[in-house]
Amino acid sequence: MKRLIHNLIYPGIVAISLLFNACQEEFEEVGNDEQETITASSATAKLITDTAANDGSFDNIVDGASCIAVQFPYTVDVAGLQITIDSREDLKKIEYIFDELEDDEDVLEIVFPITITLADFTEITIEDKAALRELAEECKEGGTDDDIECIDFNYPITLLTFDIPGQIADEFVINSDRELRIFFKERASESLVSIAYPITLKKYDGSEVQVNSNEELARALEAAKDECDEDDDDDFNDDDFEEERFEAYLTECPWMIYEMKRFGTIQTEQYRDYMLYFKEDGAVAFKTMMGNEVMGTWSFEFTEDGPKVTMDFEDLTDFTLTWYVHELEENKIKFYTDGDNRIVLKSRCEEGDNDDDDDDDDDDDDTDGVEDLTYLLKECVWVIQELTLQGEAFDRLLGYEFSFEADGEATLSDGITNFNGTWEVGLDDEGARTLFVEIMGETAVNFEWPLADITNEDGPSPARVKLADDTIGYRMILQQVCDGDEDVAEIRNIMLGGLWNVTLYEDEGTDLTQDYADMDFGFSMFNQVEVSVNDDPLAAGVWRSVRDAGDQLVVYLNLGDQGTLGELTEPWYVIEFANDRIELVYEDAEVNYKKLVFEKKQ
Repeated sequence: MKRLIHNLIYPGIVAISLLFNACQEEFEEVGNDEQETITASSATAKLITDTAANDGSFDNIVDGASCIAVQFPYTVDVAGLQITIDSREDLKKIEYIFDELEDDEDVLEIVFPITITLADFTEITIEDKAALRELAEECKEGGTDDDIECIDFNYPITLLTFDIPGQIADEFVINSDRELRIFFKERASESLVSIAYPITLKKYDGSEVQVNSNEELARALEAAKDECDEDDDDDFNDDDFEEERFEAYLTECPWMIYEMKRFGTIQTEQYRDYMLYFKEDGAVAFKTMMGNEVMGTWSFEFTEDGPKVTMDFEDLTDFTLTWYVHELEENKIKFYTDGDNRIVLKSRCEEGDNDDDDDDDDDDDDTDGVEDLTYLLKECVWVIQELTLQGEAFDRLLGYEFSFEADGEATLSDGITNFNGTWEVGLDDEGARTLFVEIMGETAVNFEWPLADITNEDGPSPARVKLADDTIGYRMILQQVCDGDEDVAEIRNIMLGGLWNVTLYEDEGTDLTQDYADMDFGFSMFNQVEVSVNDDPLAAGVWRSVRDAGDQLVVYLNLGDQGTLGELTEPWYVIEFANDRIELVYEDAEVNYKKLVFEKKQ
């Protein structure tokens, strides 16, 4: 089980000792202008080089070492899939695969050789795993990773060196961490160095500090060492919590029970919409929909595997257990224990009347409803299940994914190409809750979409939002897609596992399988489906596996709306699936019926 949260232990005694030594260091004055100097091996010089060190923590999910950064491009094998990493953004692909299944073992193999950059910007070619592991042992989390990431130098800065008689020998203008680190690396240990003050430092929170002497610089750098979480663990997500932050996170708001599993059996419906209230005094309240309250106690501790939370209720055995924190997200926390037990909680800081019936639009002020819809859309991503414009079906965007961010930015994506824009939920001129969307480069969805219906707003199945203006024939149905559904992830992994052929396609009882003879269908991890004949590309489109609001497993296929392949552009219900066979059906409101069977190519 991967560790997504780690305890940060601060060696206070050592830090105080270093601070004392650095700030008590004697700074020699030399030259006619009485320049204040340090030696290249002094404690202050060490603080400077630690601050200028190359930070390798951004790719710890690959190499597990914060003082090593693997140079782009390189290739990794994740769960049997080979991925080329060309940028920091590509690291999210690895995290995405790791997060698809809750209980799988995350295995990553690097394809060697690779080139790495060390903390001092030295570049080394690594030929195998053993050589990388040997270097990683020197700086992995809890080891000797001394870089200071909570503060940075603002460049350029000017450094002076001196000859033996104490006269200025040379002047260097430094423009980057790399230049600064190499400068000190090339100096002899007793070389004298002076800094042209004042210089400015930028802290992790964006604030700036001006220093005017070596002593002020040493104090500022030493004080910054423990001021922030440097996230030097093997997790790509920035979801690490110190103990104080973790307790505040749990106690700040009530938590709705979004998912509950005990001994492999889903118990979500039994506890649907019930709430947990963690108190700072160690009490925890379980409140039912009728307002009844069951009191218990809770406590937590940090372990090598992350935080674990113990709840104890006298009459609530399903929750009375020690739970490990699997993952923390914005407004969501996931607990697990051995024996296939899981709880997913969602934060409800602002509870309101979540009444989304269609006839609510008679209210003059639906502010609470606006907030509820805004909160819902931000929770997960959303897939376009249906789009109708001026009364005509618009299949080109079927299966495209909407992401509604908290800052008002929206993204529409086919898995490869992202179209960016803005979104907002408000009231239209008639007082109806409305989704206002404007996407650059994909104007088909740019509209003021009145809310018509919400299904499963509070779970346990994913929600569905219907937006419609029937007077002009505009309608869009969005299906919520959240992480953690094991069946969805299993179908996805099966379909990613090679090429597939259509072995049956029936349309209203007519067998049209022959239309797809010799076609190979390849499903990629980036939601792209490619169709080829004898390795020659024929067409490309979009695919996704989801669970819909009716608790049905669905595979979206979007191969355009023209020709033979266009006939397959539908949201298909999954009837059966195995490692080498997937049976799908489609049935619409007019009772048009299709059947589609894929079998893995032999």
